Amino acid sequence: MRIWDLPPSMLCRVHLLGEHRELHALWTILTEDKKGYRNHPETRRWVGKLHALYNRHEALVVEMERRRYKHASPLDKKLATGSAEQNVFLHSITKQKEILQHKHCECHV
Repeated sequence: MRIWDLPPSMLCRVHLLGEHRELHALWTILTEDKKGYRNHPETRRWVGKLHALYNRHEALVVEMERRRYKHASPLDKKLATGSAEQNVFLHSITKQKEILQHKHCECHV
């Protein structure tokens, strides 16, 4: 499970759509108090930051639509509580770019 802290425009198709799918899983874990992946570091860093997670989702949607993908899975904005900013990172921005470079995909890093 990974939610990148890079601009969505940098992500290739695989990582953009993959993050969108994982963000929905994370949203469900946090908003419905699901147990799966509850203790995963990526999940823990979003606790109390559903507003920030909602904002990330909206940024992904903008990029998806820019690329002409159809989006049909909005999040419930009423659940977007807590901090609007994510300031906890599992890896620095530089390290995240490095990780993507080593994947040899089409991400723009």
